[in-house]
Order: sequence, then structure tokens, then C-alpha cells
Amino acid sequence: MTTNINTGRYTTENTEDIVVFIIGMRINKRLAVHKWLPVFSAMPGMIKELYVNKDELGFISMESYFGLRTTAMIQYWRSTEELIAYAKGNKHLAAWKNFNKKVGNNDAVGIYHETYHVRKGEYESVYANMPTYGLGKTQTPRSITPKTNSAKKRLTSY
Repeated sequence: MTTNINTGRYTTENTEDIVVFIIGMRINKRLAVHKWLPVFSAMPGMIKELYVNKDELGFISMESYFGLRTTAMIQYWRSTEELIAYAKGNKHLAAWKNFNKKVGNNDAVGIYHETYHVRKGEYESVYANMPTYGLGKTQTPRSITPKTNSAKKRLTSY
């Protein structure tokens, strides 16, 4: 599959509130596969559900990263209310209950999440010779102009 590269420099308008949700897992004991594999395996079903129902759930987009021990997913949501509603939904609650049942306080695998509600006008982005990526997936990309050619200008121009 070919990824289209947007040549040149571009940014996004910061005219909408956005919620950035970072979630991940850390394998603390590599040989305890029976402990961390169920945690890792729970995510694909939830990700599929998010993309299939993104408009009604408030989910916008995400990026995933995989390291030797740690995974991270950066998700973009329309609101904290919609993110919290998803967390209380059947698929997530089932995964959370399963985690607590199988792993609980066992130190073989860890999970984490961080949530940031960012107000319009309080974020900026810049991309150069990149495919549509990250925050750029959440809004219409705009070419960088003299009005938006620095972080300070991007933060104050919209």
C-alpha cells in the first residue's frame, strides 16, 4: 500500500477542542506470555469497534507505536464525555474486567493511560513532507503561510 506524502510544510487549524488519549501496555516479564498476551489481544477488537462506529462514539483517529517492552496508542477524541462513555461501554468494560481477573496486581504486565483535554487555540502542529498523520488526521491540513510559519504564530492565528 502506498502512502501519499504531502510535500511541503503544513499545519492544522486549532479552532476545535480536542481530547488526546494516550494508552499503552508495558511487558514487565517477557516470559509471562500468558499474562501479557490477553492484554495485548484485547485491543484489536476495541480499535475495530472505534473505527466502525467513530462518528457515533466521538473517536476521530489514532496512531500506534510498538517498542521492545512498551506499546503506546495516541487517540484523538471529540470530547472527554464521549471518551468516558466509551470506557463505560460493553467492549471496554469486558476487557477491563478480564484484565483484572487475569492480571490484577500481578507485575508481569502494566497498563497506563493519560488524557488531555486541549482547548481550541491552545495547540499547534507542523508537518513537513509527511503523510496525513496524528493531529493532522483530525482537521483539514493547511499550507503554512507567513501568517503561520512559527509555533507562536500558529498558536495565535486562529
